[in-house]
Amino acid sequence: MKTLDDLLPDLRHPARYVGGEYNVVMKDKESVALRACFCFPDTYEIGMSHLGTRILYGLMNERTDVWCERAFAPWADMEQALRAGGLPLAALESGDPLGRFDLLAFTLQYELSYTNVLNMLDLAGLPVRAADRGADMPLVIAGGPCAFNPEPMAPFFDLFAVGEGEEVTGELLDLFIEAKARGYQKAETLRRAADIPGVYVPSLYDVTYEADGRVAAVVPRDGAPATVRKRIVADLDAAYFPTKPLVPNTEVVHDRVMLEVFRGCIRGCRFCQAGHIARPVRARSPEVLYKQAIESLENTGYGEVSLTSLSTSDYRPLEGLCGALMDYCKPRRVGLSLPSLRADSFSRTIMERVQEVRKSGLTFAPEAGSARLRDVINKNLTEEDLLRACGIAFAGGWNNIKLYFMCGLPTETDEDVEGIAALARRVYYTWRETTENKARGVRVTVSTACFVPKPHTPFQWEAQDTTADFARKQELLAAKLPRQINFKWHAADTSFLEGALSRGDRRVADVIETAWQGGCRLDGWGEFFSLDAWRAAFAARGLDMAFYANRERGKSEVLPWGHISCGVDVGHLWRERELAYAGEPSPDCRQACLSCGASALLKGGVCDA
Repeated sequence: MKTLDDLLPDLRHPARYVGGEYNVVMKDKESVALRACFCFPDTYEIGMSHLGTRILYGLMNERTDVWCERAFAPWADMEQALRAGGLPLAALESGDPLGRFDLLAFTLQYELSYTNVLNMLDLAGLPVRAADRGADMPLVIAGGPCAFNPEPMAPFFDLFAVGEGEEVTGELLDLFIEAKARGYQKAETLRRAADIPGVYVPSLYDVTYEADGRVAAVVPRDGAPATVRKRIVADLDAAYFPTKPLVPNTEVVHDRVMLEVFRGCIRGCRFCQAGHIARPVRARSPEVLYKQAIESLENTGYGEVSLTSLSTSDYRPLEGLCGALMDYCKPRRVGLSLPSLRADSFSRTIMERVQEVRKSGLTFAPEAGSARLRDVINKNLTEEDLLRACGIAFAGGWNNIKLYFMCGLPTETDEDVEGIAALARRVYYTWRETTENKARGVRVTVSTACFVPKPHTPFQWEAQDTTADFARKQELLAAKLPRQINFKWHAADTSFLEGALSRGDRRVADVIETAWQGGCRLDGWGEFFSLDAWRAAFAARGLDMAFYANRERGKSEVLPWGHISCGVDVGHLWRERELAYAGEPSPDCRQACLSCGASALLKGGVCDA
């Protein structure tokens, strides 16, 4: 019988599958009470770039009674080799098949990874549906941003952990160890899990539908809560953070030390799911961040530190933190990067300091081409803000700027689309006006994504543009952009599927299974994606993609995710939607508290905004 070693020579990227990385955690599997495998339903390069993976892997392995290992979605060549050789998908650390573990914990970061979950379970020799997995099989759980609408994946998981995982993970591990020791039946374990705040057990909820296909009701059984409220970590300074993270043994997307400066966002961009589900704002102190940075660098040998958040330039002590870090980093030739910068708070002083080691390109996200539409989406960014920031950058020697926009935003007109081209043209002319030495040239890139309405946002009720709408707007923009501007756009087909899955109900699980059975997997990768295959899967199950993606919802409609709470009141979301249609922006959290409800998740009800 073949072994993994026999397969590696024929694989495109064998380093994805061998493990053995620097700082990997190895334990005696006979000495732990529970064996868990953290499963990332995408490739090694994507999963190992994810900060949440590093946090939860380290958090679970801090315990002496648990050993957490890892598994990632295999590429097509590896899947073919496993199936041809009759080998199961195995964990990187021990090489044991996933079916031998007590717990498989998936993170759901992106809707187009859903079929990868089913594929990983099947490759492990496990039934994909929770109801078909016996008592001798692992419990399969999930978390991540997609858990805020768990319904399309509900039949495949035993439970979902909604919100931040640092505290609830420990509580679940305690329960699973107790259940294993005392011999609880699976149903009893899940019933006890439902009593843990932030835990959703789909099998304890019945869903009914109206004749027209809308959800009629989601009704809990056996004492399960009517509303599952997300978990958060109140004090980030006291929260676990891995300062001895794994160092990948092959190139990954984000191959650096990542420091999380704060969670939440003071901005209220009406399209942004991350900004709403991460509320309230909680910051780490600069002293803790500095300590974490130094320990992480010394424990890994990385040559770059990245300060991450949803809007890093909104971190109040940023200038002092950057100065202290550069005093350490510059002599050691360690770079410091600041993603998620806003143009209205761009600081030349900070950027010149942090890029003393190496200078990278800059990305600004105006999101919309006109002031009117930026007011609709509550971007609170003026054209003057953007041009000022670009002028500072050009004068400081930067010559590579990327501008990020969305097409298909609510109330968007052709004039708004044309405004993207006009704004990009003004950025180019700003370079001509502010740069004395033009010999180096300039690279201005316009990148557009297709707007996808997301749960728990003010736009969760909106109709998404059709693929034809998106294609026409992309063609219009391409025709209006001057030749000096580079243009990149996101495929409308994948956004259409994302829109259908992100607001799906429990019946969509049948579609996902049918699509996977028909060969769909790695759907987030262009070479594997097939919209025709997904259309066929929806049709085979008697469902319509447009019903989920392109249909406007009414205020009184029962939403599939309505029993999941991110802490932000639905009434606040609806008021923000009304303000959007009135073209009225709202202040950010530092200017005025809008009483969104999220601060109630904190003891004392006061966030760090």
